Amino acid sequence: MIIQSLKLKNFRNYELLNLEFDGSTNIFYGDNAQGKTNILEAVYLSGTTKSHRGSKDRDMIRFGAEESHIEVLVEKRGIQDQIDMHLKKNRPKGVAINKIPIRKAGELFGIVNLVFFSPEDLNIIKNGPAGRRKFIDLELSQLDKVYFNHLSNYSRIVNQRNHLLKDSAYRQDAMETLDIWDLQLVQYGNAIIARRKQFVDEMNEIVSGIHKKLTGGKEEIRLIYEPSTKNMSLEQALEMNRQRDIRMKSTSVGPHRDDVCFMVGNLDIRRFGSQGQQRTAALSLKLAEIELVKRVTGDTPVLLLDDVLSELDKHRQNYLLDSIHDIQTLITCTGVDEFVNHRFEVNKVVSCPERTSDKGKLGGLAWLQKRYSTNMAQTKFRYWKDWKL
Repeated sequence: MIIQSLKLKNFRNYELLNLEFDGSTNIFYGDNAQGKTNILEAVYLSGTTKSHRGSKDRDMIRFGAEESHIEVLVEKRGIQDQIDMHLKKNRPKGVAINKIPIRKAGELFGIVNLVFFSPEDLNIIKNGPAGRRKFIDLELSQLDKVYFNHLSNYSRIVNQRNHLLKDSAYRQDAMETLDIWDLQLVQYGNAIIARRKQFVDEMNEIVSGIHKKLTGGKEEIRLIYEPSTKNMSLEQALEMNRQRDIRMKSTSVGPHRDDVCFMVGNLDIRRFGSQGQQRTAALSLKLAEIELVKRVTGDTPVLLLDDVLSELDKHRQNYLLDSIHDIQTLITCTGVDEFVNHRFEVNKVVSCPERTSDKGKLGGLAWLQKRYSTNMAQTKFRYWKDWKL
């Protein structure tokens, strides 16, 4: 599987951009805040309908424009697919596959499998459980359309249940339907938990060997799924926590509260691991993700590396680069381009030009002064001048 080309119109800082990719290694080189990450974001968005930054659609549209367009050509086993995505400020995004509009995001998953690796991913171990749940959900949604459907329904039911709990304070009849929502929550919640546990088992088979090589055989890592229900079933936990949920106006147990534990020996490295241990575990996790996609789909994913090499020491850099030589990779970098050129066969290098037309850097103060008073413009510019797209 490879991405052949990318076209952007009014996306982030790009008014128009046409790129053709090599089937192997592609490097996007330039100073900070020139829009390198925006290219990777557009690719990731076209395959998942989500930004890795969590940005809203309106925030990704270029300033002064009303909508944005992304076009991606993908080749998979000799078959070419075209993905078109229109981002609009006040309406839901429109997505088409081979010029045919789709109604649900789930129809897009599976056309292109993407693995995104950014410096923020190195903190997945030490950060909160939300990031670890997001990692599992994003990967499983690409690999398993049934899981994505269960997850969408579960999220909708949790939102409806929370609204019901909030309405119960001033509507006496609101609690009459709580049992119905609980039955549906248990149905989809159990399916999600079972699939996540299977995913963790599959990852354990792969990540253990990778982590051993990264640590020179000194450490063994093990992932453990931790449900918020502890030793109870989801149905029992919901019943036991019902009064608490009514008081707090929120659903306190379920897959949306679960976590994944990372054990090195008998040490929980989420809490007690060093920064080096946590980063090594995160790298092992990402490399295991690539291998899992290969096993499940029988094809290689496209790897998006967003300035990760600058955050890794030389040993981890070498291991990462040795592990990705056989898949299409899009890399952004600033100061490590010479290292990559000497360590790695580079097939295409693209220099990202300086930005000249948005509120972040060049011309930013002048842009603001046309729209605000001088004092207000200077205040906003101080806030925006360190902002990176």
